[in-house]
Amino acid sequence: MGIIVLASNYLVQFPVNYFGFNEILTYGAFSYPITFLITDLANRAYGKYVARKVVYIGFIIGILLTLFVSTNFSDTISIRIAIGSGVAFFVAQNLDVQIFDNLRKKTWFVAPLVSSILGSITDTFLFFSIAFYSTGIPWVTLAIGDLLVKLIITTVMLIPFRLLLNKIKDYSTKSVTEIKT
Repeated sequence: MGIIVLASNYLVQFPVNYFGFNEILTYGAFSYPITFLITDLANRAYGKYVARKVVYIGFIIGILLTLFVSTNFSDTISIRIAIGSGVAFFVAQNLDVQIFDNLRKKTWFVAPLVSSILGSITDTFLFFSIAFYSTGIPWVTLAIGDLLVKLIITTVMLIPFRLLLNKIKDYSTKSVTEIKT
């Protein structure tokens, strides 16, 4: 989780310079939806408490790595990216965990799809507004472009979710003692 957050925080600094996408899309949009897959798989297998632990650990690792690896402390935007990333990640991932948990009894794709879509919307607008508001960077168009790509990738992430769903057991209703035995 931490590595995906670090990669996304680094990649969001670079617009996609092909086909005129430089005003509407960054490379971070391609990697970030994987965080929702990780959280949703943890939630499906172990429940919302373990999924929240994954979020907290991912948050700490992601922010620490971002601060030390990709933050230029003499550049205000770089610092705002780190802050925006932390706030957006924490809020959106916890929202994802709660929504997923509320929908977990529905058809297999409902919980990961709805929770990831709502989490992506929340994350995108929190991140871009904190990181780029009033900087001269076209953050609204970048946010919309990133969100569209995230929504497409979120839908595609249903494929590995479904494939991995068959490989994991649902421990979410078992006690810690039952899981260890």
